[in-house]
Amino acid sequence: MLTADRIVALSIIGASIYFMIHAVALPIGWEGETGGPGGGAFPFWLSLIMALCAGGVLVRSIGEEDTGAPFFDPATVRSVLAVAAALVVTIALIPWAGAYVAITLFLLWYLRVFGGHSWVLTASLVLATPLFLFFFFEVALKILLPKGWTEPLFLPLYATFF
Repeated sequence: MLTADRIVALSIIGASIYFMIHAVALPIGWEGETGGPGGGAFPFWLSLIMALCAGGVLVRSIGEEDTGAPFFDPATVRSVLAVAAALVVTIALIPWAGAYVAITLFLLWYLRVFGGHSWVLTASLVLATPLFLFFFFEVALKILLPKGWTEPLFLPLYATFF
């Protein structure tokens, strides 16, 4: 298991460095003219955080003895494949139905069907997440997310906030 931890940590560190190298092609600081972060800010800083976390996993594994336990048991593999398939469907839905609908459907499936959480928790997160994403990306950062066929529903909101 430690070998797998180390391989995954090194892979994540490598991918993070690759992402950071490409992110600095765009500004990563705060843009005074536009009043927001540069185009490379989120990819760079999130990649740096990812690299630091993976580095923590790597450092933690030093000095530990490998137990030889499998990295994934069959139940875990099924769960990972189910979530991966749901993410592929979500990503495929984004151009057609828009980010807000796709994310809402994914959260509904993930929390209620896959996770078995209560309707109260599921409904609160399914309603709050798209609202938060809209205000964070579109209003605060002025980054428009794909809307698909739901674009006309956002026109009154654009008139209010822009």
